[in-house]
Amino acid sequence: MDQHPATRVVHQHTPALPTSRPISVPIYQASNFAFDDPDALADALNAPDQGFAYSRYANPTTRALEETVAALEGGAAAVATASGMGAICSALMGVLRSGDHVIAHSCLYGGTYAALTYLREHYGVEVSYIPGEDPAEVARAVRPNTKMLYLETITNPVTRVVDLPAFAAAGKQAGLLTVVDNTFATPLLCRPIEHGADVVVHSVTKYLGGHSDVTAGILVFADQERYRHGWHHTMEMGAAIDPFAAWLTLRGIQTLALRMRQHCANAGRIASLLDAHPAVEAVHYPGLPTHPDHEVAKRLLSDFGGIVTFDLAGGRDAGYRFTKGLRLVKLAASLGGVESMTLHPASTTHRQLDADALRAAGIGEGTIRLSIGIEHVDDLWSDLDQALA
Repeated sequence: MDQHPATRVVHQHTPALPTSRPISVPIYQASNFAFDDPDALADALNAPDQGFAYSRYANPTTRALEETVAALEGGAAAVATASGMGAICSALMGVLRSGDHVIAHSCLYGGTYAALTYLREHYGVEVSYIPGEDPAEVARAVRPNTKMLYLETITNPVTRVVDLPAFAAAGKQAGLLTVVDNTFATPLLCRPIEHGADVVVHSVTKYLGGHSDVTAGILVFADQERYRHGWHHTMEMGAAIDPFAAWLTLRGIQTLALRMRQHCANAGRIASLLDAHPAVEAVHYPGLPTHPDHEVAKRLLSDFGGIVTFDLAGGRDAGYRFTKGLRLVKLAASLGGVESMTLHPASTTHRQLDADALRAAGIGEGTIRLSIGIEHVDDLWSDLDQALA
């Protein structure tokens, strides 16, 4: 066909690769995909495994990320989302209906607490919060309308570690869907599906991305049936990840094992030093023998993670002076990047909780969360020590 230049600049040639393949996953920065067969287009819009039609439904770069994380978690399949909260809300809203009941750990990420509060206030979803110390709490909290048990592997921010096999078994016995947020642990420290979880969620923004340059989330499903239901719901909600964000995450995941090794090593050392400091009232780190869940953590986790939380003597004022005095560690709302970050949870990530909820979660006025990066540990401690002084 003889085409005008104005047409040729629109319909560009896409080269085929008949004898080679790229080492890294390409970015398919395309919103639409063209078909020769109308039936194939219709099939691609109706199922997640029938080709690529529209990037809100499926995208080759996104699919590479989903398959990578599903394999890491030992799940059947995964759905990537535009944020961690996109994954959390998809997990909640894809299952819960008006009048349903959720059992959740009392120590949760503030955004999850806010989402559950919203569902309660706007849709009549009832929520019971449990300490997460005894699996019998599930049987005591369960009601005829209970649908879900929601837990975190390592809780945000005070690093409690729930006995996942025991709690998932209690949830299964009650006929509940068990959802576990595995963001703090990553699949390298724990794989909740192997311990009975039905759905695993991550804020990919954190350790999986790892470089503070991507906002994303992901849901991993233990079986195909739940995956298909989750895919339909997430796609209809419009929570799809952007292909470039998926590519950035894939790039980050390649160094996850190296980064987590250093995060954990640094965090263990910093936790020990903080534990001996006179300005610190308590340190919350699963690797310390004094942590209430240390024995559970040793059994469940391959290492203890990169988050160290501690309580300062002097309350909120001491926390303000400490965070303002830091020079190397960044005061920032997120975590899990190569650089160390800190914040005051009661006034930031968990500002949605009232005084009673903060107490139930173990968060005090002087509680500080540290996301330990991969810098040299001596430099980290030098900065923390001078800020504590």
